[in-house]
Amino acid sequence: MRRKIVIVLLCLFAAAALAILLIPAIERRSIYFPTSAYEAAPEDYGLRAETLEIPSSDGVRLAGWWIRGGGSTALLYFHGNGGNVSHRLERTKMLVDSLRLDVFLVDYRGYGRSSGSPSETGLCADGEAIYEAARARGFTPDHIVLFGESLGAAVAVETVLKKPARAIILEAPFLSIPKMARTIYPFLPSFLVRTRFDNEARIGRVGIPKLIVAAENDEVVPPEHTRRLFELAREPKQFFLIRGAGHNNTYIVGDREYLDVWRGFLARLRTAD
Repeated sequence: MRRKIVIVLLCLFAAAALAILLIPAIERRSIYFPTSAYEAAPEDYGLRAETLEIPSSDGVRLAGWWIRGGGSTALLYFHGNGGNVSHRLERTKMLVDSLRLDVFLVDYRGYGRSSGSPSETGLCADGEAIYEAARARGFTPDHIVLFGESLGAAVAVETVLKKPARAIILEAPFLSIPKMARTIYPFLPSFLVRTRFDNEARIGRVGIPKLIVAAENDEVVPPEHTRRLFELAREPKQFFLIRGAGHNNTYIVGDREYLDVWRGFLARLRTAD
């Protein structure tokens, strides 16, 4: 009987050890959903673009575009956790045509044509590399605005804590990955989640103007996460709720009002200069 108990305990221990070893791989597959193939190019949308190949700090090569809008402001577009930059061209077209922004639309490592594989440390390094690419092309910090959607909001926050910029726009940001995991898997112990992307702990340190956007019917990031981040953020700040919008159709549902909010926010930045 004792031998059977020992064998059962050893089997349970081995199973637990194996699960712990597999958790990082499972976690990555639950957070990052990259695709390699482009579905479109800037010219398909009538956009003028320069192809970029940017070195990240650890040698990973990042691929994307510098899309010319004819203005003096560079928007660093940090996209969400799925697809690649080609899936953001429709929104980019909308922003460029309406707001005359130059957009740096570059994939993180492991996405699109960028090398490497995604990780929290890696994406944060990529954010800094994209920022430096804009600086190298003549944009001063006062003419750089960071825009992060969903997971990209965490990259934007981390980047702006290390690099100066004029403002930051966060769309559907979450509190942290552990709190997102708790929402989806309520019985999963938080200590097993290694990826943090802890916006909740960092947002209070961001002193530049902030526009925080929530989707009323967001089926991915609970809107209360976004509203709570706004509450934690320092002034100056602005909150915009897009009524009827889900996680991936904010700019479509928001339409003219969406652009008007962006336009007003950017205009106030110029007025404050």
